[in-house]
Amino acid sequence: MSRATPHTIAIVGAGVGGLTLALALHRAGIPCRIYESVAEIRPVGVGINILPHASRELFALGVGEALEQAGVATKEAAFFNRFGQLIHREPLGRAAGYETPQISIHRADLQRILLATVHERLGPDAVVFGAVCTGVADDAGGATAQFADGTLVRASAVIACDGIHSVIRKQFYPAEGEPRYSGVNMWRGVTRAKPMLSGATMVRAGWLTHGKLVIYPIRDDIDGEGTQLINWVAELETPVYKKRRDWNRPGDLADFLPHFADWHFDWLDVPALLQAADFVLEFPMVDQEPLPRWTHGHVTLLGDAAHPMVPRGSNGAGQSILDTRALTEALLAHDDTAAALADYEQRRLEPTSRIVRTNHIAPPDAIIGEVMRRTGDRPFSDIDAVISREELLAITDGYKRVAGYDHASLRS
Repeated sequence: MSRATPHTIAIVGAGVGGLTLALALHRAGIPCRIYESVAEIRPVGVGINILPHASRELFALGVGEALEQAGVATKEAAFFNRFGQLIHREPLGRAAGYETPQISIHRADLQRILLATVHERLGPDAVVFGAVCTGVADDAGGATAQFADGTLVRASAVIACDGIHSVIRKQFYPAEGEPRYSGVNMWRGVTRAKPMLSGATMVRAGWLTHGKLVIYPIRDDIDGEGTQLINWVAELETPVYKKRRDWNRPGDLADFLPHFADWHFDWLDVPALLQAADFVLEFPMVDQEPLPRWTHGHVTLLGDAAHPMVPRGSNGAGQSILDTRALTEALLAHDDTAAALADYEQRRLEPTSRIVRTNHIAPPDAIIGEVMRRTGDRPFSDIDAVISREELLAITDGYKRVAGYDHASLRS
């Protein structure tokens, strides 16, 4: 993959996309450096899923094994109604025939491993911390990133990996406004508990009108006695969100626990799981309308800066990882940097725009909402009399095709 290259790349942001991009560029022989606004990366957030199309890229970059060891190789998805009745179960990752696993992992573990690998391969100065980007300037020969302390960084390209509140995106689209609220608020947390179901199951249960949960383990055997760290997300329809949007805002159990108070299932006591959480975080489910373009001369957007999407379908981080491959391939294919960035945009803008829109209308967990409508939100005696397996698979398989991790897409 590596060849002589005329490109030098300045990456703004040391999140999943920025760190993965640095590893991909380094592997391709393209010089790069990351500029991160915080003084140090601290362990924040909760769980994240790496789907097979993204894990394939991470294994190719030589970090997949470490990520799988730190997280949990998810074996199956299971969909339940709010009465704890099983609607649909299907294998995931290697159990579904993929070459690489679906990995459920703590976001902090993912970022820690990526950062350590960047330092190991690119050197201790590969990431500049405390570098607050205030804007970019493009010209005929490249681009210049501007920083709050007056530093100017010149490169053949500047790649904005600075997230949903991207300063660079806002520079190009100043009238866009704040991220668009979906009408769904979410609370996230982690709980130390014994394994449920297979011990490697991703659970989606309930529906937004009454309360929906996503639950999956992200660390195995954390105490030598088989206890797991269980990630959970509680979602509720909330018409208006008036608080300041902060990923690290503490949440209050009293705001959502009553909606799940009677969720006592044979396979899980939901109130007990929520009440035993190490902590609770609150954040509104937001995205942005797809942009008409990401690339402006020698500057382009990547990951959440390019295509922020609501977290349904476990696809946000994965799409940023796919962006890094497309961008690296485009830079290798073109000596002209601006042409390479335009090629990257052509490869990735439309596919990611489809996912942003699909997450609103037909994510894989839409089958739970469909069953709720057909049953009148009551328990059923026979799921096959409510919805056929063919209909269930049409929804989940359809999403895999849109997101690009169906088997046919990964073979192409």
